[in-house]
Amino acid sequence: MESTISNKLGIPSNLKWGYLGILIFMMGDGVEQGWLSPYLIEHGMSMEQSAYLFTVYGITIAISSWFSGVLAESYGPRKAMFMGLLLYIIGTIGFIQLGMSNLDYTAMLFFYAIRGFGYPLFAYSFMVWINYRTPQNMLGRAVGWFWFVFTGGLNVLGSYYSSWALLKFGYQNTLWTSIIWVLVGAFFALVLNRDKFITKASKESKSKELLKGLTIVKKEPKVLIGGIIRVINTTAQFAFPVFLPIYMAENGFNTTDWLTIWGTIFTSNIAFNLIFGFVGDRLGWQNTIMWFGGVGCAISTILFYYSPVWFDGNYWAVLGAGVIWGALLAGYVPLSALVPSLVKHDKGAAMAILNLGAGLPVFVGPALVGLLIGVIGSEGVIWVLAGLYVLSAMLTKFISVSQVEAEISEKIVEFK
Repeated sequence: MESTISNKLGIPSNLKWGYLGILIFMMGDGVEQGWLSPYLIEHGMSMEQSAYLFTVYGITIAISSWFSGVLAESYGPRKAMFMGLLLYIIGTIGFIQLGMSNLDYTAMLFFYAIRGFGYPLFAYSFMVWINYRTPQNMLGRAVGWFWFVFTGGLNVLGSYYSSWALLKFGYQNTLWTSIIWVLVGAFFALVLNRDKFITKASKESKSKELLKGLTIVKKEPKVLIGGIIRVINTTAQFAFPVFLPIYMAENGFNTTDWLTIWGTIFTSNIAFNLIFGFVGDRLGWQNTIMWFGGVGCAISTILFYYSPVWFDGNYWAVLGAGVIWGALLAGYVPLSALVPSLVKHDKGAAMAILNLGAGLPVFVGPALVGLLIGVIGSEGVIWVLAGLYVLSAMLTKFISVSQVEAEISEKIVEFK
């Protein structure tokens, strides 16, 4: 009965403990998101040093995002996730004990970079697990639930817990507690989750298997297109914080207003990550990505930018426009089901490209703003971002899974 309810909700019953584990792990990973940079600057670090620290962290996240798919397929997601757990713990211990405690910038750079390898290996390897062990007809909902627990842990529970823990434990001790949370998450995902994942038999060496994370784009160009769409998906998410707070301030919104709007946007996004998983299974993954994701985000990006002017600085109107954009940003959720379904085998390699696309916007968004804002201004940047969303909708037309391919794919999935 419990398994039936879980499956109807779109959570594969054989992986339910893994979803809970991802939620708790990502909560631990997100404890420092809202305060680490100001804390370091208050303790003598320059803005440039802080920015470089997070840049290095972002680089290792992008690298680890790519490796997660092929490592999970070659060695099994359980081993890849355990590797991510170890790197996270080693990085966190070194960052706090040798970096923060002594204000040693070199140690901070080194160990925060190691820490950056952690969560993509843990979380994105589980995504490979989902794609192999979930029936095709519920895969959209299954990945929707993944992004629900991923974002809910990282951006919501992590922030709420941190705001409480900082008052109780202080800054460094709060970061220490993150290790406890990731261990609890790992217990659910790796110990209580007893689902079996058999790595595919291959005569090729493991090194050649890893290279498939790159060669897959030549074998199946649609996977590359999916990766490009994934980059476009969250480019604006990382571009907006660079210039929108200043633009909002020019239109009468203070920092508190902006932070509240930004936080509410992602509360909306979390809910719609789940909703669009269901919508994708009903209306089709390609249609959902193209119309709700691409076209919807293009329109709502423009609406969000111009709302302070069009509605005379009305807070609720601007908040509403932002919430619409955050909701439609989740329209890309079925991409995590569509791209791996483009290949009958090597789904981990396909996921590697998709995961790399998830990591690259950390650089692409701010870089785009830096290159263009001095030339075309914030208004021009908004139209470029909207244009990219339209481009993603057009590119989505070129990636689809036929009904015959879907049926073949479903037959090769082992599911309890």
